[in-house]
Amino acid sequence: MISAGPMLGAISAFSQAWSSWSSAVKVLVLALVTTAIHFVLQWDILRRMPPGPRGLPFIGNKHQVPSIKPWRKFAEWNRQYGPVVSLRLGSTPVIVLGTAQAAWDLLEKRSDIYSSRPRFVVAGEILSDNMRGLMLPNNEAWRRWRRVLHSAFHIRRAETYKDLQSLESKVTMYQLLTDPKHWERHVQRYAASVAVAVTYGRRIESVDEWIVRENMAAMDLLILVMFSIPGKYLVESWPWLLKLPRPLQWFRREPEEHRQRDIALLSHLVDDVKTRMADGTVPDCLTSQTVAAQDKNGMSDLELAYAVSSPFGAGIETTAGTLSVFFLAMLHYPGAMRKAQAELDAVVGFDRMPEFQDHSRLPYVNALINEVLRWRPIAVLGGTPHAVTVDDVYEGMLIPKGSTVFGNLAGIMHDPVMFPEPDTFRPERFIETTDPRLQNFELPFGFGRRICVGMHLALHSIFINVSRILWAYDILPAIDDRGREVIPDPWEFTDGFNSRPVSFQCRIKPRGAKVVEAVEREYEVAKERLERWQ
Repeated sequence: MISAGPMLGAISAFSQAWSSWSSAVKVLVLALVTTAIHFVLQWDILRRMPPGPRGLPFIGNKHQVPSIKPWRKFAEWNRQYGPVVSLRLGSTPVIVLGTAQAAWDLLEKRSDIYSSRPRFVVAGEILSDNMRGLMLPNNEAWRRWRRVLHSAFHIRRAETYKDLQSLESKVTMYQLLTDPKHWERHVQRYAASVAVAVTYGRRIESVDEWIVRENMAAMDLLILVMFSIPGKYLVESWPWLLKLPRPLQWFRREPEEHRQRDIALLSHLVDDVKTRMADGTVPDCLTSQTVAAQDKNGMSDLELAYAVSSPFGAGIETTAGTLSVFFLAMLHYPGAMRKAQAELDAVVGFDRMPEFQDHSRLPYVNALINEVLRWRPIAVLGGTPHAVTVDDVYEGMLIPKGSTVFGNLAGIMHDPVMFPEPDTFRPERFIETTDPRLQNFELPFGFGRRICVGMHLALHSIFINVSRILWAYDILPAIDDRGREVIPDPWEFTDGFNSRPVSFQCRIKPRGAKVVEAVEREYEVAKERLERWQ
């Protein structure tokens, strides 16, 4: 029989110690005890979840996920364990989907329960005060945000922006002719100008303009804190740290400072549109439409400022990055470039540029664009992760409520079952396929209810630029000091979760005198017509 004396003595000693501890220490002890109990209770759940690498107590697989390009490790685990892999990052279950079929089965067919978002403590709550629709859970605030964006970018509305996109493309074509060395800046300017004109009714002459610099700085920080895997911010895995006294929450200072900068920038942009609305000088744009309907959509001024900033934030890097992938692919696969040029020569000729109405008559060019999107997707992890709102079972595997779910596009696009010889750039795969999901290739733009709202706008931008660049120019390797061709590494990409090619040089050579004449002529026309967006 156990004596009660030692037990009572231990309880008394613990009680005395507890009373002497500071509130911060008490919070820490309670959190550790709660976490330990949580892991014990979760053992049966862990046993029924999808297979994956063995982790460690408390930290899970955090130590196994690389801070640089984690999507490559995710793809490796999918090859090892199967199309659905489970991880633990702290106490959060993470599901990685490595095939398109698994992503379609869950994120689309079961979108009613897979359309929420994980909790973003730093990016969503501290940096953005839960104002950015991209990170909102599936709630009424998200639905208001989605309605605003959908009204501006649905397929019929996107048709109305084609004229602007064509004019901006003609400016880019002229810049490539007169300053080919800085081709990357020119495609970035194009993407920025379209995004800003569509959103705020003004255009961009240079990527050095303050509005672009401030926006890109804000987006860089947002992406950094959104995707802190394995985690710059411990609070993402242990949100109980928010219960610490405010002065001890060391992770708050930087994002709160940046939040004030974001508010100043976004409020200024909306106020500028309101001023031009009052004097009748603003072209129709997302912000003018949303301001006019503000009473109907029920948004505060600050909610509206954040909502309309979405295409400005998301559209620049993805469109410009995709065009950079196009340049990279043409350097490595000149045969594909020649086939596309032969099609353009036959359909368009040399007296005029390709136009949007040529789209249906250019099947190889369209297949080449799909292959660019597949070969090196910019949104490597399928954009912002999803979250499941109830316990779910998929092929006998438990996916617990609250799990973070990634559709790992970097792995999905290189699945050898769906895409034989996945490392090879081969546009013909999209002509030969009978799969309607590949014929209508929306896979690069996400899944289900969270699919990219600006998909149609983005595809129009990519088509008009790719078709015109191929029509007008040969993209050739740079030449070094010894006269040797220099071709960039096809796998050298940035580390961000919108991963684009690291900057590289190439030569851009006009394909003839008629091309030069057409580019110069159309530029003069475009300059005059773009004055309304100045």
